[in-house]
Amino acid sequence: MNSRVIYADNNATTRVAPEVVEAMIPFLRDTYFNPSSMYDPAHLAADALAHARRDIASHFGDIDPKQILITSCATESNNTAIHGVLKANPERRHIITTSVEHPAVLEVCKDLQRSGYEITFLPVDADGQLDVGDFIRALGPRTALVSIMHANNETGVILPIAQLARLTKETDPSIVFHTDATQTVGKLPMDLTGDYRHVDLVSFSGHKFHAPKGIGGLFIRRGTRCKPFMVGGHQESGRRAGTENVAFIVAMAAALNLAYARHDEDEAHIRRLRDRLEAAMAEKIPYFQINGRNAERLSNTSNMSIHFVEGEGMLYQLSSHGICASSGSACTSGSLEPSHVLRAMKVPFSAVHGSIRFSFSRYNTDEDIDRIIEVFPDIVANLRRLSPYWDMTGNCPRPEAGKMVRR
Repeated sequence: MNSRVIYADNNATTRVAPEVVEAMIPFLRDTYFNPSSMYDPAHLAADALAHARRDIASHFGDIDPKQILITSCATESNNTAIHGVLKANPERRHIITTSVEHPAVLEVCKDLQRSGYEITFLPVDADGQLDVGDFIRALGPRTALVSIMHANNETGVILPIAQLARLTKETDPSIVFHTDATQTVGKLPMDLTGDYRHVDLVSFSGHKFHAPKGIGGLFIRRGTRCKPFMVGGHQESGRRAGTENVAFIVAMAAALNLAYARHDEDEAHIRRLRDRLEAAMAEKIPYFQINGRNAERLSNTSNMSIHFVEGEGMLYQLSSHGICASSGSACTSGSLEPSHVLRAMKVPFSAVHGSIRFSFSRYNTDEDIDRIIEVFPDIVANLRRLSPYWDMTGNCPRPEAGKMVRR
């Protein structure tokens, strides 16, 4: 195995920034007190918690920091949002979501469907976008909640959340609008007092923007009916029981401060790397497609489908060269089933099993891209030699396989 690791799986998790490590260490080593305790040293932890909450809130517009609920991760945030709204609105039993959600929303909705709730799973087109007309028609008097992701974790396709939330409130102000913004907080601005003022609930997770794993958040707009998901003590104003993880909360605030302070510089750098890789792969690999390329996408994400190649084989070969990538969501990468996102986008049979996602961060370099460009086309060529559908002489599909390429 190559001794140098090239990490290109930042949608799964990110390296903890050195500045973030420095920010959290004092709260692991010295100021380790329970912020709910009454003695003077604990007040330092409570003050740090309040300051971190203010910092986090400041990146969502001019909102009250008390509207930020601290959780352990985006999965908990999503579960809190969905179950909390349903518990608070028992007379309504309809949820609208999409067919391309992360499992942290999709599986919750499927479980609720088995319990008797009506779930509308909106389809997407070949570029991963919703039909707004379909969305409007799905809204109804029994709708309790809309839960639609801000950007897809596999393809990076950005959905028009501000528009969908506005349409929801214009149809029925009592419908709660939730977005899983796990892939966008720290990458895209989200002013909850401006364009996103109709969004009621926003989930996010620190480890997607260079904070540690195990810390996340949920914005709950004041007045939103959402009952607590975790019950016990009085923490988080009675909305989530459990002693606050002060060190990690401080770390998440520091990471978010860093992400938005460096946003323009990082975004330009990452987009350039992504675009350079895509251009090179399109030139060097025949029967190659970029999924969602005609839609607005996150600058760091490239989901490629290589026809007549298995994704697992590509990942294994990349790993042998020290390159870390993914075939989709890290939460489902152990499955041999093709991506539900790509199936929903009707990626053709010849390519749906051959998807690979590269996702970059500020720590990626041109040297990383050089190395991927150097080895990946050869990996594809070697794997295609094993495919019964590929003609190595003509470097193209065999005639009988050609029809599988069409969408």
